[in-house]
Amino acid sequence: MYGPRHRLGDTPVRETKDGRSEIRNWLARAAVAGLIALIAVQAAAGHRSTAGHLLVASQTMSDPRFAETVILMIEHDETGALGLVVNRPLGAVPVARLLERLGERPNPNALNAIQGDIAVHAGGPVEPGRVFILHSPDVMAGGSKTVAEEVAVTVESEMLLLIGQGAGPKDRIFVTGYSGWGPGQLDEELARADWAVVPADRDLIFATNPGKTWLEALSRRGIDL
Repeated sequence: MYGPRHRLGDTPVRETKDGRSEIRNWLARAAVAGLIALIAVQAAAGHRSTAGHLLVASQTMSDPRFAETVILMIEHDETGALGLVVNRPLGAVPVARLLERLGERPNPNALNAIQGDIAVHAGGPVEPGRVFILHSPDVMAGGSKTVAEEVAVTVESEMLLLIGQGAGPKDRIFVTGYSGWGPGQLDEELARADWAVVPADRDLIFATNPGKTWLEALSRRGIDL
């Protein structure tokens, strides 16, 4: 029968003739459990959030979907990560057309007043029907959230209305889809040096020539090409 229970781990220790064998087994199990706990603590302590920074694909990036990409990170914690590619332009689209596609139906007078185009970018391979607007913080809509210095994001169509009415922010891009990672996935890619991390920069995010953004971002980390 079992002897008295020991509170350390609430693991019963079977008494043997000399009392040593089961104690050694229990100590071994306790050591393994302690090692697992230590690894978990170290992993949590080693997590480095990239939210508010730019990920720059390395020259050895093996995933063709992310080759030569620059991604503004919106979220990154132990549950996963989400970012928006900022250098994959698809072209300029009239703001009025985007509003119609999003199901927004302003009154005819307001719709006639909506003018201008907005640059559309592919933000990543996940949920291409999901849309975001990255913009400078000189004008903030109701759903705008600051994600980096001089950069905000919103998913509200109110911002499109403001842009179409000439009252929008100075810098803005319309982004479709996003780049997503599961728990720990991005941390593994960072450990493999798949990405460089650089400070977010308004000039890179809203670059007039996105074709040069990747090289410019790499040069800011001093990477020798």
